[in-house]
Amino acid sequence: MSGQQSLWGRGAVVVGATSGIGHAVAHALARNGAGVVVNGRNEAAVERAVNSLTLGGQRAVGVAGSAADETVATELVDTCVRTFGTIDILVNCAGAAEPAESSILNVSTRDWRALLDSHLTTTFNTCRAAAPKMVAQRRGSIINTSSFAYLGDYGGTGYAAGKGAVNSLTLAIAAELAEHEVRANVVCPGAKTRLSSGFAYEAKIMELYRRGMLDEMSKDAALDAPPAEYVAQLYLYLAGADARDITGQIFVAAGGFVGRYDRPTPSILGFRDHNDTPPWTAEELHKMIGGNSEQAGRA
Repeated sequence: MSGQQSLWGRGAVVVGATSGIGHAVAHALARNGAGVVVNGRNEAAVERAVNSLTLGGQRAVGVAGSAADETVATELVDTCVRTFGTIDILVNCAGAAEPAESSILNVSTRDWRALLDSHLTTTFNTCRAAAPKMVAQRRGSIINTSSFAYLGDYGGTGYAAGKGAVNSLTLAIAAELAEHEVRANVVCPGAKTRLSSGFAYEAKIMELYRRGMLDEMSKDAALDAPPAEYVAQLYLYLAGADARDITGQIFVAAGGFVGRYDRPTPSILGFRDHNDTPPWTAEELHKMIGGNSEQAGRA
């Protein structure tokens, strides 16, 4: 099957498709035959994105609005089925930057909720709308977008928390839907977008580096992000038939680098059978945990 026909007959929804990574993903899917529902908050931006696809001969329609509103999320999926006959691919690329200087010391409840809505609620709403239809047809690929920031290295609050929650939600969805042949994966992209460019962004990266929160390699990578077209290819791969056996995984892609976060597993610090021994004392726990930390620090 040729690349131009690999997604022919498939319907896709791309949330956050008016710019950046989402825009590049929409183009990649459409060029390979998928009909694409383009989504973004701004109606004029949605219209421009749709035109950029249809003028190139691809199939696309637009739905404007925030998918953090469940009625918009439902309309996205319904439009895909109504227009293209099916919903086979769901890509969540919407997001919002953490406010400048935001930290746990000063974030407002309003900003916290807005960040969670942008990253987590949007993902939840669209997955909830698409999953039953994918299950019914026993086919579908959900690709959600997270970030290196979920590890906490970049500080912040709602952005990191939202991305970490997206990872957990996606892994749970993958486990729930595996028996129905519906897949769910995560991409943590590194690409130059409106969230990762400009004076304020560069100043934040340099400040994190100054504070010792980023090492030099991470700082340099953050300041020299590659074009979005590089990471779009991973989304395209995960959407297609060649990735039919891949689910419940968290990938990293930044320019020529592709990686994967292994599923966390606990390392054993100590064990005793609770059936015939007392709880660990604080002193014992310190020797077990604090002692190991001190040794690691001297290594």
